[in-house]
Amino acid sequence: MSLPVALRSAGLEVRDDATTRAAYSSDASLYRVPPAVVVFPRSAEELTTAYAVARDAGATFTTRGAGTSVAGNAVGPGVVADLSRHFNRVLEIDAEAGTARVEPGVVQDQLQRAAAPYGLRFGPDPSTSTRCTIGGMIGNNACGSRSLGYGRTADNVLALRGFFGTTTEFAVVSESDDAIASAEATALRALAAACLALIRTQFGRFGRQVSGYAMEHLLPERGADVARFLVGSEGTLGVVTEATVRLVPDPAHRRMIALGFADIVAAGTAAPAVLAHRPTACEGLDARLTDVLRDRRGADAVPDLPRGGAWLFVEVSGDDAAEVEARASAVAADSALGAVDSRVVTSAAETAQLWRIRADGAGLAGRSPAGEPAWPGWEDAAVPPERLGDYLRDFDELVASHGLTSAPFGHFGDGCMHVRLDLPLQRPDAGTVLRSFMTDAAELVGRYGGSLSGEHGDGRARSELLPHMYDAESLALFAAVKRVCDPENLLNPGVLVDPAPIDADLRFPAPAAPASTRGRQLALAWASDGGDLSQAVHRCTGVGKCRAVGTGPDAVMCPSYQATREEKDSTRGRSRVLQEMINGTVVQPDWRAPEVHEALDLCLSCKGCLSDCPTGVDMASLKSEVLQQAYAGRRRPVSHYTLGRLPQWLRLARRTPRVSRLAMRFGDRVGLAKRMAGVDPRRSIPVIGPVSFAEWATEHGLRPYLPGVTDNPALLWVDTFTDQFTPEIGAAMVTVLRDAGYQPVLPPRSVCCGLTLISTGQLDAAKATLRALVSTLAPAANDGVPIVGVEPSCTAVLRHDLRELLPADAGARAVADATATLAELLSRTKGWQPPDLSRTRVIAQPHCHHHAVMNWAADEQLLRAAGADVTRVGGCCGLAGNFGVEQGHYEVSVAVAETHLLPAVRAAQAGDVILADGFSCRTQLHDLAGADGIHLAQLLARSADNAR
Repeated sequence: MSLPVALRSAGLEVRDDATTRAAYSSDASLYRVPPAVVVFPRSAEELTTAYAVARDAGATFTTRGAGTSVAGNAVGPGVVADLSRHFNRVLEIDAEAGTARVEPGVVQDQLQRAAAPYGLRFGPDPSTSTRCTIGGMIGNNACGSRSLGYGRTADNVLALRGFFGTTTEFAVVSESDDAIASAEATALRALAAACLALIRTQFGRFGRQVSGYAMEHLLPERGADVARFLVGSEGTLGVVTEATVRLVPDPAHRRMIALGFADIVAAGTAAPAVLAHRPTACEGLDARLTDVLRDRRGADAVPDLPRGGAWLFVEVSGDDAAEVEARASAVAADSALGAVDSRVVTSAAETAQLWRIRADGAGLAGRSPAGEPAWPGWEDAAVPPERLGDYLRDFDELVASHGLTSAPFGHFGDGCMHVRLDLPLQRPDAGTVLRSFMTDAAELVGRYGGSLSGEHGDGRARSELLPHMYDAESLALFAAVKRVCDPENLLNPGVLVDPAPIDADLRFPAPAAPASTRGRQLALAWASDGGDLSQAVHRCTGVGKCRAVGTGPDAVMCPSYQATREEKDSTRGRSRVLQEMINGTVVQPDWRAPEVHEALDLCLSCKGCLSDCPTGVDMASLKSEVLQQAYAGRRRPVSHYTLGRLPQWLRLARRTPRVSRLAMRFGDRVGLAKRMAGVDPRRSIPVIGPVSFAEWATEHGLRPYLPGVTDNPALLWVDTFTDQFTPEIGAAMVTVLRDAGYQPVLPPRSVCCGLTLISTGQLDAAKATLRALVSTLAPAANDGVPIVGVEPSCTAVLRHDLRELLPADAGARAVADATATLAELLSRTKGWQPPDLSRTRVIAQPHCHHHAVMNWAADEQLLRAAGADVTRVGGCCGLAGNFGVEQGHYEVSVAVAETHLLPAVRAAQAGDVILADGFSCRTQLHDLAGADGIHLAQLLARSADNAR
């Protein structure tokens, strides 16, 4: 009986298809190890059964939470058990005892939400807290930014249940007798008792010594604590099925202090002195990292920071507000720290933004200061904090000597540095380059008495390098521990003991394009990736932010994952499948590979990942490119001809508007007609207006742009959807522009942006459409006339897709640079004041493309300046243009709407304004909630009229 069949026969949820194996072939590390099968246990019993079946078959067994391991701890060749999908309950919160019992798949933020009503929290808070699991934190002994205040995961684990690799059950309790006695726990304590001198001198020398097994916890003076010893063992000794963890009171007040230093060495040198102020956190950040962020997202992406080339973000906290403020002021004024500038950050929004920059550090560092792809590997080394400054200086010199660049950041108060390096993994000698640098880096950290890992574990990335940190006797002790707990070496093999070579199983960006390209060029320029699709796909480093659930109002990514909770439906899962297609291994190297189309099918093309993914993966463009290549010269799905060419059909319909309106109303009642068009019969068909905006404009005297004829012109570009379905929004735009002192003018002829062609991967046709648009709009753009868009998704085409599709066209660049949203234009218009909205409550659903490409900040600032009470809704509406209309997508479309939009609308009060600039968003609201959303222009025009 095959392994998948045996697992299914045991009643387990099992997948061994190529799509799943590709999605789980890597984590957040450099390593690629496709599993034979993935299981999704729902309970401790199922997890135990899965391991028993794997053991009987001689298959290796790797447990996985969010798959955010940067060291290669969450990949394996045999069975991979995903504990995050089902095995994820908070079993108990005991507020009086200050404890929580959880299953290992519980996400850290999920536990925080469960504890918050009691005024409690789980202390350790890694930057991946929105998706990392408690089981994964236990596996790596995760720490996070606030470990100065709350300690490591090991310091917060009170009891563990599970089983060793021998299948023996364990129930170990910190600082107490074992709840279930086991021969393995007894043997572990005996091993430690025989090596007391070694353990006391080699282990637990400083707080972030995470590499290897934490033998110090087995010392008698530490209670021979097997529970804490197992924390950080990286899934190599046993499998945890339940954990009891400590909860602590959440302080009432926090304050951040930003300290500026000349460089990162000065910041590292100052960090130990900061500890005298009893901070909760002391985090370091290099200007090289903030420069990357500004380059990608604009100057506004980084709040005002003190002068300097590096910073420490220091946090003090407590329950007395005055005492916290006094301590914050003392940190800022402490001249002994050597800061060149300082700032106490009092704005909660700016504080959150700065912490978000720090949290996104690993992803932002995915592009090096040299603009090259940057990789993990030497990810989180730590040294005693008092030696950090010198170590950072020597590390920078080491990086430069290898011809590399980096942007360090990390937990400087703990002596732990994070970094990504632009290793040339595309070169044939990449393995040699990697080994050379890693060996030199290990020797350097060894000379400083440091640890190869300060919180992420050694994994495949560093286990082979442990001899640079530990002597032969210590390594022999590790081997003895492994023999006690997992003598058959089935649990996460290749890690810590009998390690895999650091240059084996590397996930390289392959230079070859899929064979089925057949000489065709890529349709998009992929300018940010040097025209290399492989580099674009490998932008995904696996940090897994796309798996975050319950994200805030300023995030969109990834709506399909939030709806299905399937790895293949995340940006990362799709990237992995595409990587496998390019590598031509688990997935065949063919644009038409069914695994690729399965993974991309539920991508909404929302572009959320373009802005929200720290490395800037653009899955919407990747989907368009795949569809273009797969269907070039071939018959396409019917929806590509109906929905993909909708603007053409609407122009035809406008020739006989009365007949067309009747036909649309009739078609809306006939499910068969919708099915024949590739439309889900549960979807409504919008009806064109009695008159188009173009007809209205002619009646109201609007004229085409002519150079030098109009004073203070603004070219109002009205898209097909506004023109045909909602001309009243175009009319409102005219009113607002005139009120702001502009003379609205129109293009000489109606032009479309090709949005529906882009989303359905008809990129050759889209290019032709955009060339016509550029020839029409470029004269105004070259004259310095602002081009104002109405529909956010179409405006985003001009700002983003236009450059990718017509990269060499100077007119296209001029049009892109001249295009603005209404709020952007008004915000830079001298003398314009918004109407009074002080009595208006706004529930705002920013269009995903608006969020991702233009940024909704100008709109939010305008509304708040007008006095509106604004509630911003996160996520995607779920319709997303043609996606939610197509057959096979309705259920996911509704589920996406239920994650953020529909609950917000249900909670709205009478009189609240639902602001939704996007046609798709308004359609979804009408279809699913019976609610009518309005455009910003309508809100401003109506309010201005009321004020007159």
